[in-house]
Amino acid sequence: MCVNLSIYPHHHAGFGVYVYPNSFFRYEGEWTKGEKHGHGKLLMKDGSYYEGEFARGEIEGNGSRFWAKTGVSYSGQFSGGELHGYGVMQKGNGERYEGEFSYGLRDGNGFLVDKDEQTYEGSFHQNKRHGEGQMHYRNGDQYEGGWLLDQQQGHGVMRFGDGSVYEGQWRNNLFNGQGTMIHCSGIIYEGVWTNGRPLGGASKVVIEGGDVLEVFQETPFCVEVQLQTEVGEKATGENGRVLQISTAIRLCGLSLSTTPASLLKMMEDIKETPIPTPFGFQVVSYPLMERAFGSQVIDTAAPLAVAAVAAKSGSAQADSPLLLEGEWESGSGSDGLPLMGGTPSYLDGLFAGQEEDSTPPPANQRVLEGQAKFQNLLLAPPPHDFIPYQLMDELKRNIKKPSNRAPTDRPGLSQEKNSERRSSTGSCFTSNIKKSSIDSRSVRPGEYVIMVKDVTNPPFQGQTLPPAFALLRLFPAKTKSKNSQTDKTKSK
Repeated sequence: MCVNLSIYPHHHAGFGVYVYPNSFFRYEGEWTKGEKHGHGKLLMKDGSYYEGEFARGEIEGNGSRFWAKTGVSYSGQFSGGELHGYGVMQKGNGERYEGEFSYGLRDGNGFLVDKDEQTYEGSFHQNKRHGEGQMHYRNGDQYEGGWLLDQQQGHGVMRFGDGSVYEGQWRNNLFNGQGTMIHCSGIIYEGVWTNGRPLGGASKVVIEGGDVLEVFQETPFCVEVQLQTEVGEKATGENGRVLQISTAIRLCGLSLSTTPASLLKMMEDIKETPIPTPFGFQVVSYPLMERAFGSQVIDTAAPLAVAAVAAKSGSAQADSPLLLEGEWESGSGSDGLPLMGGTPSYLDGLFAGQEEDSTPPPANQRVLEGQAKFQNLLLAPPPHDFIPYQLMDELKRNIKKPSNRAPTDRPGLSQEKNSERRSSTGSCFTSNIKKSSIDSRSVRPGEYVIMVKDVTNPPFQGQTLPPAFALLRLFPAKTKSKNSQTDKTKSK
């Protein structure tokens, strides 16, 4: 039996319907001593409602609530008319929370799926992630650790979708304090972080030994490289960055008004885009190789765990001289964790008809404790019809041609032009070798350029270090003196 309690609600017990004076609310349910008590349903004129338990006129216990304006629904525990205890809330935008509430707010342990389908499981306080919790992001990143009012704070571990891992201290959603990053590229940085950046991280590549290196033909040499911070200190906390070494030769600067057409045509035939250097001139690639000693197997992969062990064991070798002479020990001459960088484009066809192991290109090197070393290096024979060499020869021929100057010509002007042309040629390439003795496939003494590039892929924290340059002066091969030959004979 349904009783209309609009006239005398305070005297009824059992089931009844009551319409409030403002006509917005309507109650249908159980009563005790004139109060809503037991199971009932409170309806609102806008379509919202509550259905569940009442106690002494208040919403109390288990029930369901629906807000018509926002489309939010809740099913769980109530106290004093508010969400309090354990429950499930579903929002119209797809967000869903299951866990503990405290007087209408998420508070305690719970599981949240946000509108972007990202999930968080852990502790909440006043509707915010607070305490310990795990977050799974839409892009594949996963975080487990401390939170403070919706921000990552304290100790935590972030496993990125690309395979990188950071473990350490956080503040304001950024790496802050002591921490270790194992990057998917193989770079490992262990040290202090500030605002998401390594405090002692590398900012530049430096070739040890200065801006000028001097070597001899047919004599292997090594190049040592160091990573430095912004203040010029060695970045000892970084390991695993991949460096690539190459050489180049100066590209002659020619004047359009005074250069013969044949030379200009040669310049156009150079397919490579000239590389600017800090020395005030441009260069084009010249092949560099690593001297091989029998069969050698180079590991093409560098697992992060191996890099970490190597870094902690201090396996980087001590300093060695720039120019190494005589016979070398067998095996690979490169330190660190080598990566075969492949044959650069300018070496295509260079080793045709030769065994691959006889003239290998230098392997890329991984940095250990802020440094790397390239050993057993030699300038390779130039490719067939190497245009920069042809260009130099053509320049020399044009300079040596007779001027055929008419008697009325002014000697001063002619001498000035020839002087300018000689100066241009001299700055291009230094060589005291007579042309008749030059082999088109031999490495000519002169000045080259060493380049060391950061080829880490993907770049560490989205940044690639600028390349390092050094001049490489190649002198004619050393010849043994007569005295040394005589002494050697006597010793026999």
